[in-house]
Amino acid sequence: MKQALFAEALGTLFLVMTVVGSGIMADQLSGGIDGLALIGNTLATGAMLVVLITILGPVSGAHFNPAVTFTLTLAREISTPLAMGYILSQICGGLTGTILAHLMFDLPLVQIATTNRASLPLYCAEFIATAGLLSVILIGRAYRLSSLPLLVGLYISAGYWFTSSTSFANPAVTLARMFTDSFSGIAPSAVLFFIIVQLLAAWPVYKFSTWLTSSQNSDNQG
Repeated sequence: MKQALFAEALGTLFLVMTVVGSGIMADQLSGGIDGLALIGNTLATGAMLVVLITILGPVSGAHFNPAVTFTLTLAREISTPLAMGYILSQICGGLTGTILAHLMFDLPLVQIATTNRASLPLYCAEFIATAGLLSVILIGRAYRLSSLPLLVGLYISAGYWFTSSTSFANPAVTLARMFTDSFSGIAPSAVLFFIIVQLLAAWPVYKFSTWLTSSQNSDNQG
């Protein structure tokens, strides 16, 4: 259990450090061209997700995301006490990731973001982004488990571009990004609403994926 909790903290730390750090680097090198900066941010995040899920998946399941943990708790694949431990580890890891990213780029270790993302279209985008991510994970586990790291990395990379919110899709990452006033930041006014809609995606996705993969489960039992 200790190894699993450490893996969740470490994975979320590196995920957030990559999101924030690559955002800072991309913003510095892009000459003020946001689209170019977003490409750099996207590539780094997608690549890091593939790496983290591949190496830490066997240890903890590589959730790195309270929405994933909550969904698997609904599916009774993880106990409530362990889920709470996972979520606490993810939050601590995410906050540490922001601090370390700032340390590397000689910024104040803790900032409060000023990027305003408080709007109904962005909340809708976060629900869609999170529902899509959870679907990829649950359905991918049923049909293409060995491909799951690549599936998640590719989905998040695509989500940066097909959603208006750039696909946070992760309450721990959302909270951590509130403490960076950089390219990837999110002002406090939107954080709670982002987290609520991200968690609201869990139940319908759990029910949908259970229905969709029921034939696969029946075939395996047969």
